[in-house]
Amino acid sequence: MFKKIYIEITNICNLDCDFCPSAKLNRKKRSLSVDEFRTIVKQAKPLCEELCLYLMGEPLCHPELEKILNICLEEGVKAQISTNAILLNKYSELLLKSRALRQINFSLQANKELKDILCFCKQANELRPELYINLRLWNVGVEDNEELLREIESSLSITINRNIDVKSIKSKRIWNNVFLHFDSRFEWPTLDKPLLNNKGTCYGMGSHIGILSDGTVVPCCLDSEGNISLGNCLKGALSDILNSDRAKNIKKGFDNNTLIEDLCKRCTYIQRFSKKA
Repeated sequence: MFKKIYIEITNICNLDCDFCPSAKLNRKKRSLSVDEFRTIVKQAKPLCEELCLYLMGEPLCHPELEKILNICLEEGVKAQISTNAILLNKYSELLLKSRALRQINFSLQANKELKDILCFCKQANELRPELYINLRLWNVGVEDNEELLREIESSLSITINRNIDVKSIKSKRIWNNVFLHFDSRFEWPTLDKPLLNNKGTCYGMGSHIGILSDGTVVPCCLDSEGNISLGNCLKGALSDILNSDRAKNIKKGFDNNTLIEDLCKRCTYIQRFSKKA
């Protein structure tokens, strides 16, 4: 069983951040229909603990987000989203009332206007105290976050310890069920990058897989263009796709510290796991 299955409910984004390829995808812009999403969820729910309703794109841009969340509730699956919060005011009531949502991640490196995000945190504390909220600062070593930290402290009436070893502590509770989540920026792997290594391992096919907005199944949440297509779960059974020779060879390779796919051999992010191995 996977810990997570990433379902890209839409690959459309309302921002064009320099660290993210969402707005520059070569893939056709599209959102999963409600029926397509239900078809995918029915196949995915026996195979994972949780659904992440994002991969590329901004989930709050999905035109039928409420129906998407209702399907998660009807099917009895836990869900989380990651958002830049640009549309948070429009959807805050929906997000707060949706019992399918277990976790919301706010990308602070994409949206530095914190007023709406911090207001949502306070509302969630009153209405949904069990809801996990991650304030993501995935820009360690790139930007100075002091101004953001001061604003968070002022709004929530807290003090944040600045002496946090972000290499060993990725997530820190700062207020009730609100966490700061630290990480450094990374390059998204592409086939036009130089070959780096034939050796390495990855959490793809182990802890998670991804499903793109057209139903394409990929072994890793960083395969933004669907270069490693294992099959399409809107055209065939997800269980059969995961038992295909290509899928099994990728997993076997990771288990044996061997990179099978060209994209993996060009991925700088995979080096983080290889060092641990």
